[in-house]
Amino acid sequence: MITAASALVRRYAGTDWQVPLRFAHGWRRFAGLAFAGALSMLAFAPFFAWPVLWLTLPALYANLESSAERVAPRATLWAAAVAGWWFGFGYHLAGLYWIGEAFLVEAHIFGWLRPIAMTIMPAGLALFTALAAASTVAIAPSRGVTRVLALALAFGITEWLRGHILSGFPWNVLGYALTAPDVLMQSAGLVGIYGLTVVAALIFLLPLELWRLGTLRGDGRWRIAAIASVLAPLAVMTGYGLYRLGLAPIEATGARIRIVQPSILQSEKWRPEHQRRIFDEHLALSLTAPDGTTDNAAGIAMILWPEAAMPFFPLDQPIALSDIGRMLPAHAVLVSGALRNVPASADRPRMVYNSLLTFGPGTPAQYLQGYDKTHLVPFGEYLPLQRFLEIIGLEQLSRLRGGFASGPEPRGTLDIPGVGKLAPLICYEALFPGRVVQAAERPRALLNVTNDGWFGDTTGPRQHFHMSRVRAVEEGLPLLRAANNGISSVVDAHGKVELLLKMNTHGSIDAGIPPRLPAPVYAHAGDSVFIAISFAIVLIIAVRKRTLLR
Repeated sequence: MITAASALVRRYAGTDWQVPLRFAHGWRRFAGLAFAGALSMLAFAPFFAWPVLWLTLPALYANLESSAERVAPRATLWAAAVAGWWFGFGYHLAGLYWIGEAFLVEAHIFGWLRPIAMTIMPAGLALFTALAAASTVAIAPSRGVTRVLALALAFGITEWLRGHILSGFPWNVLGYALTAPDVLMQSAGLVGIYGLTVVAALIFLLPLELWRLGTLRGDGRWRIAAIASVLAPLAVMTGYGLYRLGLAPIEATGARIRIVQPSILQSEKWRPEHQRRIFDEHLALSLTAPDGTTDNAAGIAMILWPEAAMPFFPLDQPIALSDIGRMLPAHAVLVSGALRNVPASADRPRMVYNSLLTFGPGTPAQYLQGYDKTHLVPFGEYLPLQRFLEIIGLEQLSRLRGGFASGPEPRGTLDIPGVGKLAPLICYEALFPGRVVQAAERPRALLNVTNDGWFGDTTGPRQHFHMSRVRAVEEGLPLLRAANNGISSVVDAHGKVELLLKMNTHGSIDAGIPPRLPAPVYAHAGDSVFIAISFAIVLIIAVRKRTLLR
Protein backbone atom coordinates (compact mmCIF):
# COMPACT_ATOMS: atom_id res chain seq x y z
CA MET A 1 0.00 0.00 0.00
CA ILE A 2 2.85 2.37 0.85
CA THR A 3 4.49 1.57 -2.49
CA ALA A 4 1.26 2.28 -4.36
CA ALA A 5 0.79 5.58 -2.49
CA SER A 6 4.36 6.62 -3.26
CA ALA A 7 3.83 5.87 -6.93
CA LEU A 8 0.68 7.98 -6.99
CA VAL A 9 2.46 10.89 -5.32
CA ARG A 10 5.35 10.65 -7.78
CA ARG A 11 2.95 10.58 -10.69
CA TYR A 12 0.88 13.47 -9.34
CA ALA A 13 3.86 15.67 -8.45
CA GLY A 14 6.17 14.63 -11.27
CA THR A 15 6.49 15.89 -14.82
CA ASP A 16 3.07 14.49 -15.70
CA TRP A 17 1.15 15.64 -12.61
CA GLN A 18 -1.72 16.82 -14.78
CA VAL A 19 -2.36 13.38 -16.31
CA PRO A 20 -4.34 11.94 -13.38
CA LEU A 21 -6.50 15.06 -13.38
CA ARG A 22 -7.37 15.04 -17.06
CA PHE A 23 -10.79 13.60 -17.67
CA ALA A 24 -11.98 11.50 -20.58
CA HIS A 25 -13.52 12.88 -23.75
CA GLY A 26 -17.15 13.88 -24.14
CA TRP A 27 -19.68 13.71 -21.35
CA ARG A 28 -17.25 11.97 -18.99
CA ARG A 29 -14.94 14.95 -19.19
CA PHE A 30 -17.78 17.39 -18.58
CA ALA A 31 -19.05 15.30 -15.66
CA GLY A 32 -15.54 15.16 -14.18
CA LEU A 33 -15.16 18.93 -14.39
CA ALA A 34 -18.59 19.49 -12.83
CA PHE A 35 -17.72 17.06 -10.03
CA ALA A 36 -14.44 18.88 -9.38
CA GLY A 37 -16.32 22.17 -9.21
CA ALA A 38 -18.90 20.71 -6.82
CA LEU A 39 -16.20 19.20 -4.62
CA SER A 40 -14.68 22.67 -4.27
CA MET A 41 -17.62 23.64 -2.04
CA LEU A 42 -15.99 21.72 0.79
CA ALA A 43 -13.53 24.63 0.99
CA PHE A 44 -16.25 27.02 2.16
CA ALA A 45 -18.60 27.39 5.14
CA PRO A 46 -19.56 25.37 7.05
CA PHE A 47 -16.81 22.83 6.17
CA PHE A 48 -13.69 24.97 5.54
CA ALA A 49 -11.80 21.97 4.13
CA TRP A 50 -9.86 24.29 1.82
CA PRO A 51 -6.97 21.86 1.09
CA VAL A 52 -9.42 20.18 -1.31
CA LEU A 53 -8.67 23.03 -3.71
CA TRP A 54 -5.20 21.55 -4.27
CA LEU A 55 -7.10 18.85 -6.13
CA THR A 56 -10.03 20.63 -7.73
CA LEU A 57 -8.43 23.81 -9.11
CA PRO A 58 -5.55 21.87 -10.71
CA ALA A 59 -8.21 19.64 -12.28
CA LEU A 60 -9.62 22.68 -14.09
CA TYR A 61 -6.11 23.81 -15.00
CA ALA A 62 -5.20 20.37 -16.37
CA ASN A 63 -8.30 20.18 -18.52
CA LEU A 64 -7.62 23.61 -20.01
CA GLU A 65 -4.34 22.13 -21.19
CA SER A 66 -6.08 19.11 -22.66
CA SER A 67 -8.47 21.45 -24.44
CA ALA A 68 -5.57 23.16 -26.17
CA GLU A 69 -4.06 19.81 -27.18
CA ARG A 70 -7.16 18.16 -28.64
CA VAL A 71 -8.64 20.82 -30.87
CA ALA A 72 -7.58 23.07 -33.70
CA PRO A 73 -6.10 26.42 -32.62
CA ARG A 74 -9.15 28.38 -33.74
CA ALA A 75 -11.35 26.38 -31.37
CA THR A 76 -9.03 26.49 -28.36
CA LEU A 77 -10.76 29.41 -26.67
CA TRP A 78 -14.17 27.82 -27.09
CA ALA A 79 -12.94 24.50 -25.70
CA ALA A 80 -11.43 26.26 -22.69
CA ALA A 81 -14.66 28.20 -22.12
CA VAL A 82 -16.67 24.96 -22.19
CA ALA A 83 -14.31 23.36 -19.67
CA GLY A 84 -14.56 26.41 -17.44
CA TRP A 85 -18.35 26.48 -17.73
CA TRP A 86 -18.75 22.88 -16.60
CA PHE A 87 -16.44 23.44 -13.65
CA GLY A 88 -18.34 26.61 -12.73
CA PHE A 89 -21.70 24.89 -13.14
CA GLY A 90 -20.74 22.19 -10.64
CA TYR A 91 -19.24 24.82 -8.32
CA HIS A 92 -22.40 26.94 -8.19
CA LEU A 93 -24.85 24.02 -8.30
CA ALA A 94 -23.33 22.59 -5.13
CA GLY A 95 -22.92 26.03 -3.58
CA LEU A 96 -26.44 27.29 -4.30
CA TYR A 97 -28.62 24.17 -4.13
CA TRP A 98 -30.33 25.68 -1.07
CA ILE A 99 -32.04 28.30 -3.25
CA GLY A 100 -34.51 25.58 -4.18
CA GLU A 101 -35.81 25.54 -0.60
CA ALA A 102 -37.41 28.96 -1.10
CA PHE A 103 -39.68 27.55 -3.81
CA LEU A 104 -41.08 24.98 -1.38
CA VAL A 105 -42.39 27.56 1.10
CA GLU A 106 -45.45 27.92 -1.13
CA ALA A 107 -44.90 24.80 -3.18
CA HIS A 108 -48.38 24.89 -4.69
CA ILE A 109 -47.48 28.20 -6.38
CA PHE A 110 -43.72 28.10 -6.93
CA GLY A 111 -42.77 24.43 -6.60
CA TRP A 112 -42.67 23.88 -10.36
CA LEU A 113 -39.97 26.57 -10.64
CA ARG A 114 -37.60 24.83 -8.22
CA PRO A 115 -35.64 22.67 -10.72
CA ILE A 116 -35.48 25.61 -13.13
CA ALA A 117 -34.09 28.02 -10.54
CA MET A 118 -31.62 25.45 -9.21
CA THR A 119 -30.10 24.98 -12.68
CA ILE A 120 -30.58 28.31 -14.46
CA MET A 121 -28.80 30.39 -11.81
CA PRO A 122 -25.69 28.14 -11.59
CA ALA A 123 -25.65 27.97 -15.39
CA GLY A 124 -25.63 31.75 -15.63
CA LEU A 125 -22.98 32.24 -12.95
CA ALA A 126 -20.81 29.59 -14.62
CA LEU A 127 -20.41 31.97 -17.56
CA PHE A 128 -17.97 33.94 -15.41
CA THR A 129 -15.84 30.82 -14.89
CA ALA A 130 -16.03 30.16 -18.63
CA LEU A 131 -14.76 33.67 -19.25
CA ALA A 132 -11.90 33.12 -16.81
CA ALA A 133 -10.87 29.89 -18.53
CA ALA A 134 -11.04 31.32 -22.05
CA SER A 135 -9.13 34.45 -21.00
CA THR A 136 -6.42 32.31 -19.45
CA VAL A 137 -5.85 30.34 -22.65
CA ALA A 138 -5.91 33.55 -24.70
CA ILE A 139 -3.18 35.07 -22.54
CA ALA A 140 -1.10 31.91 -22.12
CA PRO A 141 -1.72 29.30 -24.85
CA SER A 142 0.56 26.69 -23.24
CA ARG A 143 1.00 25.47 -19.70
CA GLY A 144 3.59 26.98 -17.39
CA VAL A 145 4.00 29.65 -14.74
CA THR A 146 2.59 32.31 -17.07
CA ARG A 147 -0.63 30.34 -17.47
CA VAL A 148 -0.97 29.95 -13.70
CA LEU A 149 -0.54 33.70 -13.28
CA ALA A 150 -3.09 34.29 -16.03
CA LEU A 151 -5.65 31.98 -14.42
CA ALA A 152 -5.21 33.60 -11.00
CA LEU A 153 -5.66 37.03 -12.59
CA ALA A 154 -8.69 35.85 -14.57
CA PHE A 155 -10.30 34.35 -11.46
CA GLY A 156 -9.87 37.61 -9.57
CA ILE A 157 -11.30 39.78 -12.34
CA THR A 158 -14.25 37.53 -13.19
CA GLU A 159 -15.17 37.10 -9.53
CA TRP A 160 -15.14 40.90 -9.23
CA LEU A 161 -17.37 41.11 -12.30
CA ARG A 162 -19.74 38.53 -10.80
CA GLY A 163 -20.10 40.76 -7.77
CA HIS A 164 -20.93 43.87 -9.83
CA ILE A 165 -22.61 43.04 -13.17
CA LEU A 166 -26.39 43.50 -13.17
CA SER A 167 -27.31 43.48 -9.48
CA GLY A 168 -24.21 41.48 -8.54
CA PHE A 169 -24.08 38.19 -6.64
CA PRO A 170 -20.70 37.68 -4.92
CA TRP A 171 -21.67 34.45 -3.15
CA ASN A 172 -18.88 31.94 -2.42
CA VAL A 173 -16.20 34.06 -4.05
CA LEU A 174 -13.06 31.91 -4.25
CA GLY A 175 -11.19 34.07 -1.73
CA TYR A 176 -13.52 32.94 1.08
CA ALA A 177 -11.64 29.64 1.05
CA LEU A 178 -8.80 31.43 2.86
CA THR A 179 -10.95 33.02 5.59
CA ALA A 180 -10.79 30.18 8.09
CA PRO A 181 -9.40 29.92 10.70
CA ASP A 182 -9.77 33.43 12.13
CA VAL A 183 -6.06 34.18 11.85
CA LEU A 184 -6.26 33.83 8.05
CA MET A 185 -9.51 35.79 7.88
CA GLN A 186 -7.68 38.94 8.99
CA SER A 187 -6.05 39.24 5.55
CA ALA A 188 -9.44 40.26 4.18
CA GLY A 189 -8.85 43.55 5.98
CA LEU A 190 -5.63 43.95 4.01
CA VAL A 191 -6.47 42.95 0.42
CA GLY A 192 -10.25 42.35 0.44
CA ILE A 193 -12.04 39.24 -0.73
CA TYR A 194 -11.12 39.76 -4.40
CA GLY A 195 -7.46 40.17 -3.52
CA LEU A 196 -7.72 36.93 -1.52
CA THR A 197 -9.18 35.27 -4.61
CA VAL A 198 -5.98 35.95 -6.56
CA VAL A 199 -3.86 34.77 -3.63
CA ALA A 200 -5.93 31.59 -3.29
CA ALA A 201 -5.62 30.73 -6.98
CA LEU A 202 -1.84 31.12 -6.79
CA ILE A 203 -1.52 29.07 -3.60
CA PHE A 204 -3.55 26.17 -5.02
CA LEU A 205 -2.06 26.15 -8.55
CA LEU A 206 1.49 27.50 -8.56
CA PRO A 207 3.19 24.87 -6.33
CA LEU A 208 2.35 21.95 -8.59
CA GLU A 209 3.47 23.79 -11.71
CA LEU A 210 6.76 24.82 -10.10
CA TRP A 211 7.31 21.26 -8.88
CA ARG A 212 6.70 19.95 -12.40
CA LEU A 213 9.28 22.35 -13.81
CA GLY A 214 11.79 21.28 -11.18
CA THR A 215 11.29 17.61 -12.06
CA LEU A 216 11.39 18.33 -15.79
CA ARG A 217 14.62 20.31 -15.56
CA GLY A 218 16.24 18.31 -12.80
CA ASP A 219 16.70 21.48 -10.76
CA GLY A 220 15.92 21.26 -7.07
CA ARG A 221 15.59 25.01 -6.80
CA TRP A 222 12.23 24.86 -8.56
CA ARG A 223 10.99 22.40 -5.96
CA ILE A 224 12.15 24.71 -3.21
CA ALA A 225 10.26 27.50 -4.97
CA ALA A 226 7.18 25.25 -5.13
CA ILE A 227 7.23 24.72 -1.37
CA ALA A 228 7.92 28.40 -0.78
CA SER A 229 4.96 29.38 -2.98
CA VAL A 230 2.70 27.72 -0.41
CA LEU A 231 4.49 28.49 2.82
CA ALA A 232 5.42 32.11 2.11
CA PRO A 233 1.93 33.54 1.48
CA LEU A 234 0.40 31.49 4.30
CA ALA A 235 3.16 32.67 6.62
CA VAL A 236 2.57 36.31 5.64
CA MET A 237 -1.17 35.90 6.16
CA THR A 238 -0.62 34.23 9.52
CA GLY A 239 1.80 36.96 10.61
CA TYR A 240 -0.60 39.72 9.62
CA GLY A 241 -3.45 37.86 11.29
CA LEU A 242 -1.56 37.53 14.56
CA TYR A 243 -0.68 41.22 14.42
CA ARG A 244 -4.29 42.20 13.76
CA LEU A 245 -5.68 39.88 16.43
CA GLY A 246 -3.25 41.39 18.90
CA LEU A 247 -4.46 44.95 18.42
CA ALA A 248 -5.98 46.43 21.56
CA PRO A 249 -9.42 48.03 21.21
CA ILE A 250 -9.42 51.82 21.12
CA GLU A 251 -12.87 52.37 22.64
CA ALA A 252 -15.67 50.56 24.44
CA THR A 253 -19.30 51.14 25.31
CA GLY A 254 -21.44 50.17 28.24
CA ALA A 255 -24.61 50.00 26.14
CA ARG A 256 -26.38 46.64 26.33
CA ILE A 257 -28.35 45.22 23.43
CA ARG A 258 -30.81 42.36 23.13
CA ILE A 259 -31.06 40.40 19.88
CA VAL A 260 -34.31 38.50 19.38
CA GLN A 261 -34.50 35.31 17.31
CA PRO A 262 -38.14 34.11 17.15
CA SER A 263 -37.55 31.22 14.70
CA ILE A 264 -40.84 31.66 12.86
CA LEU A 265 -41.74 29.15 10.14
CA GLN A 266 -41.49 30.84 6.77
CA SER A 267 -44.72 29.17 5.66
CA GLU A 268 -46.54 31.05 8.45
CA LYS A 269 -44.71 34.36 8.49
CA TRP A 270 -46.65 36.13 5.74
CA ARG A 271 -50.09 34.68 6.43
CA PRO A 272 -52.43 37.34 7.93
CA GLU A 273 -54.00 34.91 10.42
CA HIS A 274 -50.60 34.37 12.10
CA GLN A 275 -49.37 37.95 12.26
CA ARG A 276 -50.82 38.84 15.66
CA ARG A 277 -49.32 35.72 17.26
CA ILE A 278 -45.94 36.33 15.63
CA PHE A 279 -45.93 39.96 16.74
CA ASP A 280 -46.74 38.90 20.31
CA GLU A 281 -43.85 36.39 20.25
CA HIS A 282 -41.44 39.18 19.35
CA LEU A 283 -42.82 41.36 22.16
CA ALA A 284 -42.52 38.54 24.70
CA LEU A 285 -38.96 37.61 23.69
CA SER A 286 -37.96 41.26 23.98
CA LEU A 287 -38.85 41.15 27.69
CA THR A 288 -37.20 37.76 28.31
CA ALA A 289 -33.57 37.26 29.29
CA PRO A 290 -31.49 34.60 27.51
CA ASP A 291 -31.96 32.26 30.48
CA GLY A 292 -35.73 32.37 29.98
CA THR A 293 -36.62 34.60 32.91
CA THR A 294 -38.79 37.67 32.43
CA ASP A 295 -36.77 40.81 33.16
CA ASN A 296 -38.73 43.45 31.20
CA ALA A 297 -35.51 44.34 29.33
CA ALA A 298 -34.06 46.13 32.34
CA GLY A 299 -30.74 47.76 31.49
CA ILE A 300 -31.16 47.16 27.75
CA ALA A 301 -30.45 50.15 25.49
CA MET A 302 -31.46 48.58 22.18
CA ILE A 303 -33.67 45.65 21.20
CA LEU A 304 -33.04 44.22 17.73
CA TRP A 305 -35.62 42.26 15.75
CA PRO A 306 -34.80 40.50 12.44
CA GLU A 307 -35.73 41.36 8.86
CA ALA A 308 -39.49 41.70 8.26
CA ALA A 309 -40.20 40.88 11.90
CA MET A 310 -43.35 42.94 11.29
CA PRO A 311 -44.54 41.81 7.84
CA PHE A 312 -47.11 44.59 7.84
CA PHE A 313 -47.06 48.41 7.99
CA PRO A 314 -46.51 49.24 11.70
CA LEU A 315 -46.41 52.98 11.03
CA ASP A 316 -50.01 52.66 9.85
CA GLN A 317 -51.12 50.46 12.76
CA PRO A 318 -51.89 52.42 15.99
CA ILE A 319 -52.42 49.20 17.95
CA ALA A 320 -48.95 47.92 17.02
CA LEU A 321 -47.36 51.24 17.94
CA SER A 322 -49.13 51.23 21.31
CA ASP A 323 -47.97 47.67 22.05
CA ILE A 324 -44.37 48.54 21.15
CA GLY A 325 -44.52 51.64 23.36
CA ARG A 326 -45.79 49.65 26.34
CA MET A 327 -43.12 46.99 25.80
CA LEU A 328 -40.14 49.36 25.63
CA PRO A 329 -38.54 50.32 28.94
CA ALA A 330 -37.44 53.90 29.50
CA HIS A 331 -34.36 54.92 27.51
CA ALA A 332 -34.57 51.83 25.27
CA VAL A 333 -34.99 51.73 21.50
CA LEU A 334 -36.47 49.03 19.27
CA VAL A 335 -34.80 48.47 15.90
CA SER A 336 -36.91 46.17 13.75
CA GLY A 337 -37.26 44.91 10.24
CA ALA A 338 -40.68 45.91 8.91
CA LEU A 339 -42.56 47.02 5.82
CA ARG A 340 -43.02 50.71 5.09
CA ASN A 341 -45.81 52.02 2.91
CA VAL A 342 -45.72 55.31 0.98
CA PRO A 343 -49.15 55.95 -0.58
CA ALA A 344 -49.47 56.96 -4.20
CA SER A 345 -49.50 60.64 -5.07
CA ALA A 346 -50.16 62.69 -8.17
CA ASP A 347 -46.58 62.31 -9.41
CA ARG A 348 -45.65 58.77 -8.32
CA PRO A 349 -47.21 55.37 -7.65
CA ARG A 350 -47.49 53.67 -4.28
CA MET A 351 -44.13 52.52 -2.90
CA VAL A 352 -43.51 49.66 -0.46
CA TYR A 353 -40.10 49.31 1.17
CA ASN A 354 -38.32 46.52 3.03
CA SER A 355 -37.11 48.65 5.92
CA LEU A 356 -35.41 48.92 9.27
CA LEU A 357 -37.45 51.12 11.59
CA THR A 358 -36.47 52.48 15.00
CA PHE A 359 -38.92 53.26 17.81
CA GLY A 360 -38.57 54.98 21.17
CA PRO A 361 -40.77 54.47 24.24
CA GLY A 362 -44.07 56.22 24.64
CA THR A 363 -47.78 55.63 24.16
CA PRO A 364 -47.88 55.13 21.28
CA ALA A 365 -44.22 54.34 20.47
CA GLN A 366 -42.32 57.22 18.95
CA TYR A 367 -41.02 56.58 15.43
CA LEU A 368 -37.44 57.87 15.33
CA GLN A 369 -35.91 57.06 11.95
CA GLY A 370 -35.64 54.34 9.37
CA TYR A 371 -33.64 52.82 6.56
CA ASP A 372 -35.05 51.46 3.29
CA LYS A 373 -33.22 48.56 1.69
CA THR A 374 -31.25 49.71 -1.35
CA HIS A 375 -29.98 46.43 -2.83
CA LEU A 376 -33.00 44.26 -3.56
CA VAL A 377 -32.98 40.54 -4.36
CA PRO A 378 -34.07 39.88 -7.96
CA PHE A 379 -36.96 37.39 -8.25
CA GLY A 380 -37.30 37.51 -4.44
CA GLU A 381 -38.21 41.16 -3.87
CA TYR A 382 -38.76 42.35 -7.42
CA LEU A 383 -38.89 41.10 -10.98
CA PRO A 384 -36.84 42.46 -13.85
CA LEU A 385 -39.38 43.88 -16.31
CA GLN A 386 -41.82 43.84 -13.40
CA ARG A 387 -44.97 45.06 -15.19
CA PHE A 388 -44.55 42.82 -18.24
CA LEU A 389 -43.86 39.67 -16.22
CA GLU A 390 -46.81 40.37 -13.92
CA ILE A 391 -49.07 40.74 -16.96
CA ILE A 392 -48.15 37.23 -18.13
CA GLY A 393 -48.80 35.83 -14.63
CA LEU A 394 -45.37 35.68 -12.99
CA GLU A 395 -44.59 37.06 -9.55
CA GLN A 396 -41.59 37.23 -7.21
CA LEU A 397 -41.38 35.04 -4.11
CA SER A 398 -42.60 37.85 -1.84
CA ARG A 399 -45.79 38.02 -3.97
CA LEU A 400 -46.02 41.79 -3.46
CA ARG A 401 -47.79 43.32 -6.43
CA GLY A 402 -45.41 45.73 -8.13
CA GLY A 403 -42.42 44.50 -6.09
CA PHE A 404 -40.52 46.36 -3.42
CA ALA A 405 -39.07 49.79 -4.10
CA SER A 406 -35.38 50.46 -3.64
CA GLY A 407 -34.23 53.01 -1.07
CA PRO A 408 -31.88 55.89 -1.87
CA GLU A 409 -28.10 55.67 -1.94
CA PRO A 410 -25.59 56.32 -0.51
CA ARG A 411 -26.68 54.32 2.50
CA GLY A 412 -26.68 56.40 5.67
CA THR A 413 -26.50 55.35 9.31
CA LEU A 414 -29.01 54.84 12.08
CA ASP A 415 -28.18 57.05 15.05
CA ILE A 416 -29.44 55.06 18.05
CA PRO A 417 -29.73 57.01 21.33
CA GLY A 418 -27.35 55.60 23.92
CA VAL A 419 -25.69 53.32 21.35
CA GLY A 420 -24.28 55.40 18.50
CA LYS A 421 -24.30 55.33 14.72
CA LEU A 422 -24.82 51.92 13.12
CA ALA A 423 -24.49 50.96 9.45
CA PRO A 424 -27.76 49.18 8.50
CA LEU A 425 -27.66 46.13 6.24
CA ILE A 426 -30.76 44.15 5.33
CA CYS A 427 -30.28 40.54 4.27
CA TYR A 428 -27.73 40.02 1.50
CA GLU A 429 -26.59 43.65 1.50
CA ALA A 430 -23.89 42.27 3.83
CA LEU A 431 -22.39 40.34 0.90
CA PHE A 432 -20.94 43.28 -0.99
CA PRO A 433 -17.32 44.16 -0.13
CA GLY A 434 -16.60 47.87 0.06
CA ARG A 435 -20.32 48.75 0.01
CA VAL A 436 -21.42 48.02 3.57
CA VAL A 437 -20.29 51.43 4.85
CA GLN A 438 -21.32 54.30 2.58
CA ALA A 439 -21.68 57.18 5.05
CA ALA A 440 -18.87 59.72 5.37
CA GLU A 441 -18.54 59.14 9.11
CA ARG A 442 -17.29 55.75 10.25
CA PRO A 443 -20.09 53.98 12.18
CA ARG A 444 -19.94 52.34 15.59
CA ALA A 445 -20.85 48.89 14.23
CA LEU A 446 -22.46 47.01 11.35
CA LEU A 447 -26.12 46.12 11.90
CA ASN A 448 -27.37 43.20 9.80
CA VAL A 449 -30.94 41.88 9.95
CA THR A 450 -31.96 38.98 7.78
CA ASN A 451 -34.55 36.27 7.25
CA ASP A 452 -32.84 33.12 6.03
CA GLY A 453 -35.93 31.10 6.94
CA TRP A 454 -36.60 30.86 3.20
CA PHE A 455 -33.68 28.44 2.85
CA GLY A 456 -34.20 25.94 5.64
CA ASP A 457 -31.49 24.21 7.64
CA THR A 458 -28.98 24.14 4.79
CA THR A 459 -25.50 25.47 4.04
CA GLY A 460 -27.00 28.72 2.69
CA PRO A 461 -27.63 30.50 6.03
CA ARG A 462 -24.26 29.32 7.34
CA GLN A 463 -22.45 30.68 4.28
CA HIS A 464 -24.35 33.95 4.61
CA PHE A 465 -23.29 34.30 8.24
CA HIS A 466 -19.63 33.62 7.47
CA MET A 467 -19.52 36.17 4.66
CA SER A 468 -21.07 38.75 6.99
CA ARG A 469 -18.25 38.08 9.46
CA VAL A 470 -15.70 38.82 6.74
CA ARG A 471 -17.32 42.24 6.20
CA ALA A 472 -16.61 42.99 9.88
CA VAL A 473 -12.92 42.20 9.31
CA GLU A 474 -12.72 44.29 6.13
CA GLU A 475 -14.13 47.32 7.94
CA GLY A 476 -12.64 46.76 11.40
CA LEU A 477 -16.13 47.05 12.87
CA PRO A 478 -18.17 44.75 15.11
CA LEU A 479 -21.28 43.10 13.67
CA LEU A 480 -24.68 42.84 15.34
CA ARG A 481 -26.82 40.29 13.53
CA ALA A 482 -30.46 39.29 14.00
CA ALA A 483 -31.90 36.47 11.90
CA ASN A 484 -35.42 35.11 12.05
CA ASN A 485 -34.38 31.47 12.45
CA GLY A 486 -30.61 31.82 12.72
CA ILE A 487 -27.83 32.57 12.74
CA SER A 488 -28.06 35.54 15.13
CA SER A 489 -24.81 36.69 16.65
CA VAL A 490 -22.54 39.33 18.11
CA VAL A 491 -19.25 39.37 16.20
CA ASP A 492 -16.24 41.47 17.12
CA ALA A 493 -14.13 43.56 14.74
CA HIS A 494 -11.80 40.58 14.19
CA GLY A 495 -14.72 38.52 12.87
CA LYS A 496 -14.65 36.38 16.00
CA VAL A 497 -18.01 35.14 17.27
CA GLU A 498 -18.65 36.31 20.82
CA LEU A 499 -22.26 35.14 21.23
CA LEU A 500 -24.44 33.09 18.91
CA LEU A 501 -27.89 31.58 18.52
CA LYS A 502 -27.79 28.51 16.29
CA MET A 503 -30.18 27.65 13.49
CA ASN A 504 -33.82 27.13 14.46
CA THR A 505 -33.26 28.29 18.04
CA HIS A 506 -35.96 30.33 19.77
CA GLY A 507 -34.39 32.80 22.15
CA SER A 508 -32.39 35.97 22.65
CA ILE A 509 -28.86 37.28 23.15
CA ASP A 510 -27.83 39.98 25.62
CA ALA A 511 -24.45 41.60 25.07
CA GLY A 512 -22.42 44.74 25.06
CA ILE A 513 -21.25 46.09 21.74
CA PRO A 514 -17.65 45.08 20.98
CA PRO A 515 -15.26 47.96 20.34
CA ARG A 516 -14.17 49.19 16.95
CA LEU A 517 -10.60 48.69 15.79
CA PRO A 518 -8.45 51.05 13.73
CA ALA A 519 -9.71 50.95 10.17
CA PRO A 520 -7.70 48.35 8.20
CA VAL A 521 -6.18 48.99 4.77
CA TYR A 522 -9.23 47.71 2.90
CA ALA A 523 -11.58 50.05 4.77
CA HIS A 524 -9.54 52.99 3.42
CA ALA A 525 -8.49 51.74 -0.02
CA GLY A 526 -11.28 49.35 -1.00
CA ASP A 527 -10.75 47.34 -4.17
CA SER A 528 -7.85 49.55 -5.26
CA VAL A 529 -5.66 47.00 -3.42
CA PHE A 530 -7.05 44.25 -5.64
CA ILE A 531 -6.52 46.45 -8.70
CA ALA A 532 -2.88 46.99 -7.69
CA ILE A 533 -2.35 43.23 -7.29
CA SER A 534 -3.93 42.61 -10.69
CA PHE A 535 -1.79 45.28 -12.34
CA ALA A 536 1.36 43.73 -10.82
CA ILE A 537 0.44 40.32 -12.25
CA VAL A 538 -0.22 41.88 -15.66
CA LEU A 539 3.27 43.40 -15.59
CA ILE A 540 4.86 40.07 -14.60
CA ILE A 541 3.01 38.27 -17.41
CA ALA A 542 4.06 40.93 -19.92
CA VAL A 543 7.72 40.69 -18.87
CA ARG A 544 7.68 36.89 -19.00
CA LYS A 545 6.09 36.79 -22.44
CA ARG A 546 8.51 39.36 -23.79
CA THR A 547 11.46 37.42 -22.37
CA LEU A 548 10.23 34.17 -23.91
CA LEU A 549 9.88 35.83 -27.32
CA ARG A 550 13.52 36.87 -27.42
